Formats: sequence, structure tokens, C-alpha cells
Amino acid sequence: MKKVQFSSYFTQYFFVAPQLAIILIFLYLPIVQTFTDAFTTQDAFGFGRYFSGFDNFIFSMSDATYLRAFKFTIIFICVITFFSCSIGLLLAVQANNVIHGKSYYKTLLIWPYAIAPAVVGVTANYFFSERLGILYSFFHNIWGFNWYDNIYDAYIYVFIAATWKQISANFIFFLAGLQTIQKSIIEASMIDCKSNFRRFWTITFPLLMPTTFFLIIINITYAFFDTLGIIDTTTIGAPSGETKTLVFKAYIDGFRGLDIGSAGAQSIIMMLIVLVITVFQFRFIEGRIHYN
Repeated sequence: MKKVQFSSYFTQYFFVAPQLAIILIFLYLPIVQTFTDAFTTQDAFGFGRYFSGFDNFIFSMSDATYLRAFKFTIIFICVITFFSCSIGLLLAVQANNVIHGKSYYKTLLIWPYAIAPAVVGVTANYFFSERLGILYSFFHNIWGFNWYDNIYDAYIYVFIAATWKQISANFIFFLAGLQTIQKSIIEASMIDCKSNFRRFWTITFPLLMPTTFFLIIINITYAFFDTLGIIDTTTIGAPSGETKTLVFKAYIDGFRGLDIGSAGAQSIIMMLIVLVITVFQFRFIEGRIHYN
């Protein structure tokens, strides 16, 4: 194998310089700026700044609106993770059993993954519009659905929109996991157990645990960060800020309320929350999963 020789010692750094510049400008500098803002207080126009220590953190943690956003975020993550994984797994099992038109069936289930969260939110607005929404009329006729005033109806609204966006991602990975299971294992299990339901939960699903663990992390990350566009184009936190996620609240406080210090503190708190969740998952959950 021929080794590549550069004419100058600095040539190799010249090739990686653009990528390093992008990482520095769009990743590391914002991180440093976030930590700087979190421990300082400044006026809305940025003309004055002074060190405030942990005041921004104390203010955020004692703020009633932040605590509501924290509660909703936990509920939001659990619901989105559970339903998107469950529906994605169900569709993957059905698609894996399809013989005719399999590629067409899979394409229809995969394409929502390519839609941006903001577009999902705009689309959901049409379905949940009070005047023209099909789903709004359907739910309203059943129990008087009104997400403009009712907190739980607003929950259902954003849950449906965010879950629909993520189902296709779970479907892709679950289908790939099902197709990696050896046919000899499935055939042997059919001899030992005639019940499809019992065979799935005792043989197939345990073999999908590595995929399931990976998707749990992906769905938590999605619900935590990537749903900002959905919230911003659907409820915008209504009613009374009950459907604000932590990311959306940090965005509102920082970019619309111009409270940069509080937004920086909230961003660091979110980073610590994600760190704790990740450590818990890899420390206590992954150890129970067997990779074959």
C-alpha cells in the first residue's frame, strides 16, 4: 500500500482546517458563550453585563413556569418514546411479513422521516384547526375536544404530531433488526410454540433488545431537542404555557424574551439532565442487554 507524503508539514492541517473551523465556530464557541451567559446578567440590549454567579440557575429552578415545562417535558418524553417505539415495532412486524408489494409498503412508512419538524407542525395545524381540521372535528364530536383551552387536549395534539414524525425512524431500525434474525431460529421456535404472540415476546423481541435500547436513546433525544419546531408551529406553549418543553422555554426566554442569562442556565441544566439519563441508561439498562 502506497503511503501519502505531503511536501510540507502544514499541508495535512490545511485539509482539515475547514472542518475544524466549522466545529469551532458552530459548536465550541456557542458552548463557551452559553456558559458565559449562564453566569452573567445583562440588559436586553447587551450594553451592560456583570457576574451573577448561580442567580440564573436559582431563578430558573424556582420559576413556576420552568417547573411546569419540566413536568411536561418528562411526560412528553415518556409518551413519545413509548408510542413511537410501539407503533414502529408493530408496523415493522407487519411489513416483515408482507410478501407482495413489500418495497412499496415500506416506502410509504419511511417517507415521513424526511419531513422537517416545523413542516410536521404546520401540517398538524391543518388537521387540528378549529374551522377546517378533520381530526379536530372528529375528537370534538366524541368528547368536546378543544386544545385551545383544555390542557389535556393540547397534550393529545402535540403527542400525535410528534409521535407521527418519529414512527418512521423506529420502523426503519426495527425492520432492519427483524431482518437480521436468522430464519432457522424463527423456524425452530415455530416448532416449539404455536402461539404467534407468545413466540414473538419470548423469542423475537428479546433478540431485538439491542435495537430497542438504541431507539430508546434516539427517541429521548428526539423528544427532548428535535421537537422544538413542532411545538413552535402548533400550540406555541398554549394553553397558559402548559405545553412548553424545556428546549422551547429556553428558546422563548433567550430569543424572544431576551433573557440571555436565564436561557443559558436552562441550557446547562438540560445538558446535565441528558447526561444523567445517558449514564443511567448505559449503567443500569445496557448491562441487562445481551448482544448476539
